Amino acid sequence: MLKIDNVFVNYGNMQIIQGVSMKINAGEMISLVGSNGAGKTTLLKAISGLKKVDSGTIEFNGESLTKLTASQIVELGVIQVPEGRKLFPQMTVRENLELGSYLKGPKKKRKENLEYVYNMLPDLKMKAKQPAGSLSGGQQQMVAIGRGLMECPKVLIFDEPSVGLSPVLVDTMFDIIEKIKADGIPVMLVEQNVQNALRMADRGYVLEQGVIAMEGRGNDLLENEELKKSYLGV
Repeated sequence: MLKIDNVFVNYGNMQIIQGVSMKINAGEMISLVGSNGAGKTTLLKAISGLKKVDSGTIEFNGESLTKLTASQIVELGVIQVPEGRKLFPQMTVRENLELGSYLKGPKKKRKENLEYVYNMLPDLKMKAKQPAGSLSGGQQQMVAIGRGLMECPKVLIFDEPSVGLSPVLVDTMFDIIEKIKADGIPVMLVEQNVQNALRMADRGYVLEQGVIAMEGRGNDLLENEELKKSYLGV
């Protein structure tokens, strides 16, 4: 599936990502955790073609992504649900969802995918004609997830989906992500909510200052004493 091998990414003279290697296998969910400034978002931009990789390789199903445009990467099925939702608030919920189906592949499956999204996220069907900006924060996050599902993802990458949500809505959001994984879509979850992120994950990675500091099974990492002290306050 998705393989990142010894990737370096710079901003000017600053080396933000330093030799990161990780992978997502078919049907798997991995979580990438780390503090603010660790380089998580920079790595996601590199995967999605929004930031140049200075060295190393990123491959999806054996095809290199490092020379492709962002739209070409989306066409391959590497889809990101961005931090902050990035919706068009004056457009309706349905119009925002349909923005995920304008490339050639997803456009053919627009009707089928819209039905899938409405079944997965029934609140969106009830609010389909409302402006996206009139929805609560949790509902807007559902629109962002639904838009990602409209893009026919072969791997779905979440960037901090719980930011700004109440504890109850955070639990709802993680339940939705687990349902997506259960439907066979591989998931990469980037989160500061370390406990939930690793609890859900088949495998996890801890990024510190652009370097993978720890990796392993999600539950095993939760039992790691160093991680407990650094991220869980235990």
